[in-house]
Order: sequence, then structure tokens, then C-alpha cells
Amino acid sequence: MATATIGSLLLSSDDPARLAHWYASAFEAKVETTGDDGTGYQVVNLDGFYLMFDKRDDVSGPNGDGARTIPNIEVDDPRATAARLDTLGAEWISPLEERDGNFFGTATDPDGNWFQIIWISDAEEIRMGPPASTCSGFAVRDLDEAERFYRDVLGMRVLRYPMGIAGVRVTRQTTVMVYPKDDHRPATFTVLNIAVDDLGKTVVDLVGKGVEILRYDAFTHDERGIVRGGEGEPDIAWFTDPSGNILSILSA
Repeated sequence: MATATIGSLLLSSDDPARLAHWYASAFEAKVETTGDDGTGYQVVNLDGFYLMFDKRDDVSGPNGDGARTIPNIEVDDPRATAARLDTLGAEWISPLEERDGNFFGTATDPDGNWFQIIWISDAEEIRMGPPASTCSGFAVRDLDEAERFYRDVLGMRVLRYPMGIAGVRVTRQTTVMVYPKDDHRPATFTVLNIAVDDLGKTVVDLVGKGVEILRYDAFTHDERGIVRGGEGEPDIAWFTDPSGNILSILSA
């Protein structure tokens, strides 16, 4: 097993704020600034991978060798992403194209850096098999029922593998394995915590889809069933999947 992982990429620019906001617009993300005084790096969070932007005295002008380093960015909707890139004036090195159900396209940002957008089909993901990395899992009463809930209600990608299990893609970097069990009995504790950007809106959306928000006597809930965290603690709300497994959504 490797002793390191890649969690971020640093891009230097004459105008790091402009470049950061360009990427945020392209991939529907937010720009944050490190440091308590707001003078640190501009940062764009792409589902747990961080693009960081700064200004260096030894870096100026456009990147004249963009082909040397090409980040691969997996997107939810390749056609919609390509349309946003067109609106933002991106130059296509290799226009978006479909290859056996998968999508690939290589473009440049305003500084001449190359990047590739990718979307891998369910069929190809299943062919590659379940993730080889460490992951969690839990049982459900009925796999078809669970697939509909996690896909249609929670909006997650669900992959059905031939061995009779499902991979629920909570985020692109987190997959939970779900498997059927005839005598399934749900645990009395939370089996999955899901971070969301807007907890209040997510609760309203879930209730609108027929999900009941749980209330526990040990906690004080607001009118929507949300428990407000104290200093340094997230707000949280609980509900169950169709098998009775307890899930939570909490403020990111």
C-alpha cells in the first residue's frame, strides 16, 4: 500500500482570484480563502480534491506547455459542463466526445493550463469491479428497494455488481457497499453520515419526497427536525432508508 495520497493541486497565476472563480464557475463549486485574515490561497473544493491558486514571482504569463500536466476531472454531466466551458471561453484541445458510452474532452483554462473532463458509464464502472480501497458496508432488506431510494430519493449513483451487491456512490471518493440479507434487522445507531452544503434545504427536499425526519428525546429539534450543533459541531438531522437503517445528514 502506498504511503501517500494526492489531495490537492496548486496552480500559480498572475491573477489567482480570477482563475479560481473561473474554475468555480466551470464546475459549479465555491471559492474559499485559507488563513484567518483572508490573504491565503484561493481554494476550490471539487468533491474532496482541492484546487489551490496562488501568485509567485517566478511564474508569469500563460502556461506554454499545458500538455505536460493534465488533471483529470470527473464530472456529473459532461455535456452541461462542456456547455459552461464554452460560455467561459475555454479553448478545446480535444472536444468532448463519446467513446463506448464514456465521455472525454480536453480544454484549457484562461492561463493555458490543460485539463480533461471525464464521465465513466455505469457499465464501465461495473466492469472494473467494486472499489479496491477500504470501504464500509451494511445490509438492506431488499436490494431493488434500496437502489430506488438511494438513487431516486438521495440522488446518489448506484452500481449493481454481478455478485449481488450494490455500490452506493455517496461522493466520487466514497462508495458504500450495500448487500441484501433476508433476516435483516436494522442497527439502532447511525450507519451512514452524509455531509451536505445546505442542511435546511436538504431536509425540505427529503420531506417533499416522503422521508420522515426522526426526533429523539435526548435532543432539542427545531421545527424541521434539525438538531443545532454547538461551537465546532455540525447541525444534524436523522432519517431511515426503506430497510430501517438510520442515516443522517449534517452541515458540511
